Amino acid sequence: MTSVDAGEVRRRQEPWWAIAAIFVAGFVLLCLLLASPVLIRTFLFQPFNIPSSSNIPTLLVGDVFFVSKYPYGYSRFTWPLPWPSSLPPSARIWGATPARGDVVAFFLPKDNATVYIKRIVGLPGDRVQMKDGVLYINDTAVARERVEDLTGEPACGGDASERVKRWRETLPNGVSYETLDCVDNGFFDNTSVYVVPAGHLFMMGDNRDNSTDSRVLSAIGYVPIENVIGRAAMIFFSTAAAEKGKPGRIRFERIGTMVR
Repeated sequence: MTSVDAGEVRRRQEPWWAIAAIFVAGFVLLCLLLASPVLIRTFLFQPFNIPSSSNIPTLLVGDVFFVSKYPYGYSRFTWPLPWPSSLPPSARIWGATPARGDVVAFFLPKDNATVYIKRIVGLPGDRVQMKDGVLYINDTAVARERVEDLTGEPACGGDASERVKRWRETLPNGVSYETLDCVDNGFFDNTSVYVVPAGHLFMMGDNRDNSTDSRVLSAIGYVPIENVIGRAAMIFFSTAAAEKGKPGRIRFERIGTMVR
């Protein structure tokens, strides 16, 4: 065996720039890992939960779902944190008009702070009216058919055993969904004609007799397109509240359901 004097062995020194590059790469990677949740919430998806029954049967109390940010572009209302109106952008970037029938999250126009979830039924220039509980768009009744009554959800202020009239409604563009009719001759079953202003949308909840929406001009009214946060995309968690001594449960059957 050949012996080598330890003093004759020299360690190969890495160039200083290589060591610096490793540190810079590690720092950048750490920043990306820390920033990724913020970037995702800002540009891609933001989670919301449903606290009320106004969108039953489409969305149930206890549903937690993602809202997709990119379909309609970005405005100051799509950022996850408050964004002063004095700062850019002053208009929607890569903006696109939402489609009739989309379920969207938006900021309440009167305070620009409270988030609501509703379905778009009226676009700019549309004439919207309710007659005997039937939705009219541009003076034409929206097609609907009676389907099986809803049970198992306290949709109308009663308990889950209550049977609620359910309808399948189909908008002129083919979007189809279910609505509820809690009472005959409800307060907003007959309305005047609403003419949707330019740059605004008309929103309604699918639980028609138990929803504060654009029909209530003093509370919500016409919603500026700028106020839309994004389109409801997918339910990723759902829990049913405890009732009559029974513990709450996870609704596994709703996890992964797309919001239509």
